[in-house]
Amino acid sequence: MAAARGSPAPAARPPAVSRGYTFASSWDQNAPLTEQQKVAVAALAQAFSERPMPAHVEDHANGQFPDVTDESSSPASFPNEAVLQNSHQFYQWFTDLESAMKSETEEKYQRYVNTLTEQMQTCDQILEQLENTLQLFDDLQEQHQAVATKTKTLHDACERLVLEKDRLMEFADALRNKLNYFDELENIASQFYSPTMTVANEHFVPLLKRLDECISYVSNNPQYADSGVYGVKFRQLQSRALSMVRTYVLGVLKAAAQQVQAGVKESSVNGKVVMSEAAETSILYVRFKAAANEIKPLMEEIESRKSKAEYAQILADCHSLYCEQRLILVRQVVRQRISDYSKSEPLASLMRQGCAYLMQVCQSEHQLFDHFFSSSSSDSANLAPLIDPLCTILYDILRPKLVHEAELDLLCELVEILKIEVLEEELGRRGDSVAGLKPTILRILADVQERLTFRAQTYMRDEIANYLPSNEDLDYPGKLERKASFVGADMGDEEKDAYEILYAPLEKTLSCLSKLYRCLEPEIFTGLAQDSIGVCSLSIQKASKLIMRQSSQMDGQLFLIKHLLILREQIAPFDIDFAITYKELDFAHLLDHLRRIFRGQASFFDFASRTGFARAFSPRVTENQLDAKKELEKTLKSVCEQFIMSITKLAVEPMLSFITKVTAVKVSMAANIRSGVTGDDTRKSLKSQAFATPEKVAEMVSKVNDSIKEDLPSVANKMKLYLQNSSARTILFKPIKSNIIEAYGQINALINDEYVAEDIAVIGLPQISEIQACLDGLC
Repeated sequence: MAAARGSPAPAARPPAVSRGYTFASSWDQNAPLTEQQKVAVAALAQAFSERPMPAHVEDHANGQFPDVTDESSSPASFPNEAVLQNSHQFYQWFTDLESAMKSETEEKYQRYVNTLTEQMQTCDQILEQLENTLQLFDDLQEQHQAVATKTKTLHDACERLVLEKDRLMEFADALRNKLNYFDELENIASQFYSPTMTVANEHFVPLLKRLDECISYVSNNPQYADSGVYGVKFRQLQSRALSMVRTYVLGVLKAAAQQVQAGVKESSVNGKVVMSEAAETSILYVRFKAAANEIKPLMEEIESRKSKAEYAQILADCHSLYCEQRLILVRQVVRQRISDYSKSEPLASLMRQGCAYLMQVCQSEHQLFDHFFSSSSSDSANLAPLIDPLCTILYDILRPKLVHEAELDLLCELVEILKIEVLEEELGRRGDSVAGLKPTILRILADVQERLTFRAQTYMRDEIANYLPSNEDLDYPGKLERKASFVGADMGDEEKDAYEILYAPLEKTLSCLSKLYRCLEPEIFTGLAQDSIGVCSLSIQKASKLIMRQSSQMDGQLFLIKHLLILREQIAPFDIDFAITYKELDFAHLLDHLRRIFRGQASFFDFASRTGFARAFSPRVTENQLDAKKELEKTLKSVCEQFIMSITKLAVEPMLSFITKVTAVKVSMAANIRSGVTGDDTRKSLKSQAFATPEKVAEMVSKVNDSIKEDLPSVANKMKLYLQNSSARTILFKPIKSNIIEAYGQINALINDEYVAEDIAVIGLPQISEIQACLDGLC
């Protein structure tokens, strides 16, 4: 293999070169390289291409080539270019080349080792110099430590002196500050007693603040000498200052009130205030606000100190002075306006307009008060000296009218106005600004409810308990028949209200209770409901007895049942407890003691001790409970039972009489047998009795059948006339049917026991199923 780098190819190759290429080609063919080996060869070639040219190669590059035919030339002399004759030469050439490469590589590392050796020697020299330098540094550090110790000693001494100086200065300042509070007495006193010092002076408020600080300091340090004496003097100055504040505020308010009064007089005609609402607002509020604005900053300072008792008291005095002056201005206008309402408006309108006007006044007064006393306006009690007298004006005008009002509807309307429109809606919507009006509204409401309660009791006594029914009121069943014919005619008119055919006391009771339920407190309404239900029930019962005399017993009973059912139904929605517990004095034991004494069985001396006498002759308190609803149920049950028995007798009275006679005969026979009496009478059968012959029994059965077919339908029709509710009729008629069926059952049993088939055929008693079907078709 031949290698030439950087030289032009020769024109003709020597034979040895040709043989070398031939050998290389045959080598490549006989031993082909793998891809990995080819990559390695390429990398090796790349590495060699980057190596510098040796000196003998550079000579070739300059045109000096050795004689390739000279066999004496050593392959080692031309490592990059040699003529290889055989494999031995190739291996020798490769070995020489490898040695040259190793030698070059070791040379590089050798040079690096030599460099490191030189640097180590340099480091040893530097280290030796550092050791000398460190020794010098240790000496210098020892000298510095000595200097630092002396410096620290001097610094500590200076700090102690500085601290001592600061402590002495602080002590002196503290002593000076403490003495300043005591020294301020003369300064403050001289300024307060100065003739030029007024509340309007710009130095007054800071001076008052400093006075507060002195009082607080002296009060918190009672251990100082003469602190009590100084405290008394400071408080004397404070009292003088607060008195100046009160006098100043009163003067400003009076001046503002005089300006407003002048405006009011200008709007008066013949001593009567004539102002529109706009003029009223402008004169009473805008002008007063402008005139009294100068006290607002002072009031803010006073309010900021209201946590202290002295300032709280002067603030309360200012509130009273303010309310007093405002009341002088507003009272006449408010009285005139409400009086005008009372002259031109009915009671309900007067109530509405009076409350609305007072709410407007309260809002305006609250806004004005808030302007001067912003921190105190949230408490409605501060405005009470002003608002209460203004509200009393409306109360004084309404009170006589309420006392003389007798109409229940109007009183109920007034209660609804006060409770719903005023208290719930208006007062709830406007909030704290009209809170001062609430006590007066509640007072008026209590008076209206009291009057309403009294009138309701009078109404129940006059219109219900003492009601005298007319012939038209007792025209039953005529009223019901006329109503039924009116509805059946279908004349195009609306059906009359159900209340129109009710007995008047019942209609009035229900109407009265429905009005009172929303207007009175539950406790009061419960008592009235108890009384009204009781007197209404008694009134209905009285009317029922009159109807029995005038019409029939059945009409009276059905009238009573109808109205008691309606009363029970109508009071059910009222959410109240109809049971009332009341206490009574029981003197029964006292009567027993007196009887024993009068009979000589006991003596007054038996109760010699005061305790024994008091225990024996004192009344006992007993508790009783009255439930109007249960009493109503009891009355209704009783009249229903009476009606059931009367209708039962109407239908099956002959059967009941026959059963009674049969029972008496059997009892008599059994008694004779037990007593040993023998005779024909004891051996007689039932049908041998005069009242129990088949013919008599058949006559009795015929009468009952006729009554069931003729009388019961009229009873059912009359029940439909009185009781429009089918379920009520069914419930009431059910026991009647049971009684009739039971009577037929007893007669059937007697006939089957006492009579033969021929007699049974003569009697002709219908089957119970037939009677059942007939009764089912009635109601």
